[in-house]
Amino acid sequence: MAVKELKSKALNMKNVLSFVFTFIATIVVWNLPTDSFGIDGLTVVQQRIIAIFVFATLSWLTEAIPAWATSLVIIMTMCLTVSNNALTFFKAEESEAFGTLLKSKAIMASFADPVIMLFLGGFTLAIAASKFGLDVLLARNLIKPFGKKSENVLLGFLLITGFFSMFVSNTATAAMMLTFLTPVFAALPANGKGRIALTMSIPIAANLGGMGTPIGTPPNAIAIQQLSEMGMGIDFGQWMLFMFPLVMLLLFISWRVILWFYPFTQKTIELKIEGNVHQGWKMWVVSATFILTILLWVLPSDMTGIDSNTVALVPMGIFALTGVITRKDLADIDWSVIWMVAGGFALGLGLNSSGLADAAIKSIPFGSWSPVVILLISGVICYFLSNFISNTATAALLVPILATVCKGMGDSLATIGGTVTVLVGIAVAASSAMCLPISTPPNAIAFSTGLVKQNEMLKVGLTMGIVTMVLGYILLYTIGQFGVL
Repeated sequence: MAVKELKSKALNMKNVLSFVFTFIATIVVWNLPTDSFGIDGLTVVQQRIIAIFVFATLSWLTEAIPAWATSLVIIMTMCLTVSNNALTFFKAEESEAFGTLLKSKAIMASFADPVIMLFLGGFTLAIAASKFGLDVLLARNLIKPFGKKSENVLLGFLLITGFFSMFVSNTATAAMMLTFLTPVFAALPANGKGRIALTMSIPIAANLGGMGTPIGTPPNAIAIQQLSEMGMGIDFGQWMLFMFPLVMLLLFISWRVILWFYPFTQKTIELKIEGNVHQGWKMWVVSATFILTILLWVLPSDMTGIDSNTVALVPMGIFALTGVITRKDLADIDWSVIWMVAGGFALGLGLNSSGLADAAIKSIPFGSWSPVVILLISGVICYFLSNFISNTATAALLVPILATVCKGMGDSLATIGGTVTVLVGIAVAASSAMCLPISTPPNAIAFSTGLVKQNEMLKVGLTMGIVTMVLGYILLYTIGQFGVL
C-alpha cells in the first residue's frame, strides 16, 4: 500500500509540474511581441490562438489533465478570449493590428458538428447491440464457420473483432471479445503460446478494424471533417470502398504474424460463447435498424439523398421512439471522446476563422517543400506520438496544422495524390500505433489480463504497425494518382 501511495504522489507531482510548465509556456507565448513569430501581419487574436494551440499541444503530450478536459478548456478559453462574446478585458476595437474576433456560436457549434452526430449514431448502435445481445448473437454465429482448429479460431477472432470495431468502439469491442475468450484460456496449456496469440489478436484486430469506417475511430472523423471544410468531402461508402479491403488484408497478415511469433501447441480449441440474447420484439428493432443504418451508410449519398452524418440520426431516432434506448443508457456514451473530437474541431476553427492559417501560408514558403517529405514526416510524427498519447489527441493536433501546410503547398501535392493523401494518412498512422500497453485502450485491456507481456506486445504491435503504415500509404498514394477521391 505504501508503494502505491508513493507512486500516486509521484504521479500527482508530475502532473502538477507538467501543468505549471504548460501554463507558464502558454502565458509566455500569449504575451510575446507579435513580430517574434515570424508571421507577417500577425494579429493579437491570432497570437492568442497560437497560445491556445501551445496549451493544447503540451496538455495532450504531458497528460497533465485528462485529454477530454483539455478539449473543454480549449473551447472555454476561445469563447472567453477570442470570440465576440469574450470578456471585456480581452476585447478591443477591431483593427488591422488586433484582428477579427470569432463568433462564439461557431466555437460552441464544434460540439454539434455533423461529424459528432456520426459518432453519436455509432455509439447508439453499439449500446443497443450490447444491451439486447446482438453482439453475442453475431459473435456466436460468426465464429462457427471457423471450426475447432486453433489457427482457424484465431483467424475467426481477428476477423470478428475487426468487423465489430468498424461500427462499435474498439475499447468496448476488445473488452467484449476478451470476455468471450476467458473460458478458452482455461482449456489451453498454461506454458503454451496459444494464450498469447489469442490475447494479442483482440487489440490488433480492434486497432486495425477501426480504420474500416469513418466511425471506427476518432482520427478518421477528424480527417474527414477537415477535408469537408476544404471542399474535399469523403462519404461513408467512399471510405469503406478502399479502407475495408485494406483492413481485411491487414487482418490476414496479422494472423500469420501472430502465428509466426506465437504458434499454438494445442491443435484444437473447444469454443463456447456465453451471453444473454434478448428474445423480444425490441431485438428485431435493433437488428433491423442496424442493417438499415449500415445500408444507408454504404450506399452513395447521391442515391439516397442524405449524407452519412444525417443517417446517424436514424438509429438515435428509432431507438428513442421505441424505447430501445432509455435515459439511463445515454450515460454509456463515451462523452470524453466526443469532447476530445470537438476540441480538435475548435482548434481548426480558430486557425481558419482568425486568418492565422492564411497568414502562415503567406509567410512560410510551403510551396517549396517536398510533398513526399511532408507525407513521410507527418506520418512518422503521428505514429510516434500516437504510441504514447491518445491517437485522437494526436490527430486533433496534427490535422489542422497539416491542412494549413497542404493549402500552402498548392498544386505541388498532386504528385502524391493531394491533401487527401496527407490527412487520411494521419488517420492511418494513428491507427498503426499499437506497440505499447499505453498506445491504445484495447492494448491496455489486453495487457491488464496478465496473459501478455510488454515485450510480447511490442513484437506484434511494431511489426503490424510498420506493415499497416507501408500498405496504407501505398494505397493512398495509388488512389491519389488515379484521382479517385
